[in-house]
Amino acid sequence: MMGLVQLALDLFDTPAAPAPKPPARKAPEGPVAPAVPLADAMAPARFTHPRGNREVRLGAAVVGYEFVRGQRRTIGFSVGPEGLTVRAPRWVALRDVDAALQEKSAWILRKLAETRQREARQEAGRIEWRDGASLPYLGTPLALKLDPTHAFATAGGELLLGPEGQRTLHLALPLSAADTQIRDAAQAWLMRQARQLFVERLTHYAPQLGVRWSKLSLTNAATRWGSASVDGAIRLNWRLIHFRLPVIDYVVVHELAHLRVMDHSPRFWETVETVVPAWSALRQELKDEGVPRW
Repeated sequence: MMGLVQLALDLFDTPAAPAPKPPARKAPEGPVAPAVPLADAMAPARFTHPRGNREVRLGAAVVGYEFVRGQRRTIGFSVGPEGLTVRAPRWVALRDVDAALQEKSAWILRKLAETRQREARQEAGRIEWRDGASLPYLGTPLALKLDPTHAFATAGGELLLGPEGQRTLHLALPLSAADTQIRDAAQAWLMRQARQLFVERLTHYAPQLGVRWSKLSLTNAATRWGSASVDGAIRLNWRLIHFRLPVIDYVVVHELAHLRVMDHSPRFWETVETVVPAWSALRQELKDEGVPRW
């Protein structure tokens, strides 16, 4: 039938003059880049979680997230270095979880993008453990110098100032030292400096807040900068030594303030503000900068 229809159309249509042949195209010189498939060019951004067990489309992004049910009253969202985690009460239907995700999509995507950017900055600043390497110390660059001619007593290293104020950490290691040896020696020195500085800052700020701390422990947590217990025990991440002193002071005051208010209520932040008025900007700096990759 289609053949007959086409034939009828050919009989009634006026034949058109043959179109002129287009000029022959000159073959491009050199290799030609393959065309990008439309599906790939328009592929959405993807965020994944190593323990992701659900996936959702939020705007122009596909987000794989960790979904956990538990004893709680509301649906909660948290974005960390691994990605998005969603926690919900056992009785909440999945359609309600999906609706809550869509409602919070702008916040979720912003936090995921910020985390990805922060991770990229930290990866770009990864420390190369060798003679002449640089790492941040109290907010400014610190160069490493392998110095096998000195033992530096029990400290294992010594901080020296150059003629123009450059700071160099001399480590008592041979020039042939492995990267792990250099890393461990630098970490030991940094941890000693961190403990000494933290004790000094805790002692300075505790009277201003009207509290007493009983013990300091150094931590190496991946996601927490510090914690405080009702018995006065303070835990601080030694990697804070990478940041400027005002940022360190904010974390110290934050944990001391918990000895008065063991939550993050408005009263807690008012307590922090009595000692560190710029706490909000310092808190943001702590989030934005992050520590370099080791």
